[in-house]
Amino acid sequence: MAEAMPTRMRLPLIDGDKSLAQVTRDVCAPLDRRAGFPWWAAFLLSFSALGVGLVAIGYQMVTGVGVWGENNSVGWAFDITNFVFWIGIGHAGTLISAILFLLRQRWRTSVNRAAEAMTLFAVMCAGIFPIIHVGRPWVAYWLLPYPNFRGSLWINFRSPLAWDAFAISTYFVISATFWYVGLIPDLATIRDRLAPGLRQRIVSFFSLGWDGSGRTWHRYELVYLLLAGLGTPLVLSVHTIVSWDFATSVLPGWHATIFPPYFVAGAIFSGMAMVLTLMIISRAVLDLRDYITSRHIDVMCKLVIATSGMVGLAYITEFFTAAYSGNTYEQFAFLNRAFGPFAWAYWTMVSCNVLIPQVLWFRAVRRRVSAVLVVALLVNVGMWFERFVIIVTSLHRGFLPASWTGYAPTIVEVATLVGSFGLFFTAFLLFCRFIPVIAMAEVKGAMAADRHERSGVSA
Repeated sequence: MAEAMPTRMRLPLIDGDKSLAQVTRDVCAPLDRRAGFPWWAAFLLSFSALGVGLVAIGYQMVTGVGVWGENNSVGWAFDITNFVFWIGIGHAGTLISAILFLLRQRWRTSVNRAAEAMTLFAVMCAGIFPIIHVGRPWVAYWLLPYPNFRGSLWINFRSPLAWDAFAISTYFVISATFWYVGLIPDLATIRDRLAPGLRQRIVSFFSLGWDGSGRTWHRYELVYLLLAGLGTPLVLSVHTIVSWDFATSVLPGWHATIFPPYFVAGAIFSGMAMVLTLMIISRAVLDLRDYITSRHIDVMCKLVIATSGMVGLAYITEFFTAAYSGNTYEQFAFLNRAFGPFAWAYWTMVSCNVLIPQVLWFRAVRRRVSAVLVVALLVNVGMWFERFVIIVTSLHRGFLPASWTGYAPTIVEVATLVGSFGLFFTAFLLFCRFIPVIAMAEVKGAMAADRHERSGVSA
């Protein structure tokens, strides 16, 4: 009988041949011990950045939006750029949690908890900018469609800006619910490990009486599946609606049907880069290298390559559409992007989003964690510049040359952006300190299934 050909063994999901008890101890270790110097240094730095942002927002509220660098031509600039950037960052969380869960991708179990938390914090950061952009944030509740006594004062339901409010609030609620439901088994594990006291009572309250019975698991998995099904359309709908803020206008460079898929691909691209950034740092600082392995980084790098290709195709399609249309204004808008006063921003965008990610095609680069971290950081820089280029270069040179002008952000706008990063990283650091970064229950289930498959292949 001919000898069977050897089957190539797949790398395990978790390194170190961990037992279930070891998974619990390793993931809960950062919660059990006191925070070290690296955590406190990062927390103080991010909290200081948050304080800078709060001072800038307070100064703007007292003085008025005239402290921004906007003018009659460039009405949407830094704040809306930051809004679209942060909404995009939040997309990878639902992608990893919901879509990959429905596709039965078990590698997601080591990164989905942090990605879901990242989604919530990014949406919180994004919510700051529309509120302060209206100029009178103390009456921001007027944006809500509720019965009032101020006459016929209602939001314009035909405006995509109103659709933003509904889509993003729905996205936040579903994402928060999905994140919390996934936490319940792990909270019960922490509850059972804690000594009686205030902390144990708080964790017990939020674990909702979880007892680990088969009936409880059955209901949990059903609810989790339903929430994944609800969250999946939101990945496509939220940034599609954000893109309609621009696409429903008649402005050259914005009025394009390609914007919805273009924005969705870009959002997943930037979100995956941020997930890579956070997980690479977390695996080093929290000593989770056995759980966030080179296999996880490798798969996420491949998703970055795929979405980078989609974004690059969108860039080419925009230029082709403008050239093929024969519309002088459309053609000028894109030539102005590439060769006008903001050409430096455009080529920074192209370099960071299209050219630099191509190094991830090489397996040696994907295996070098420091190189992947640099690429992920540059992708985030490039995606911020993408939103800046779309907004500013389409506005600063409009139909009438007499209205052409420049734009430069003021220190208040830059400080507000710094403050949003401060809020994001402060919230994420607190999350790492008090909640398991790794979904223990899901990792244990994935480990059991993975070992069963690997043993079958070996046999």
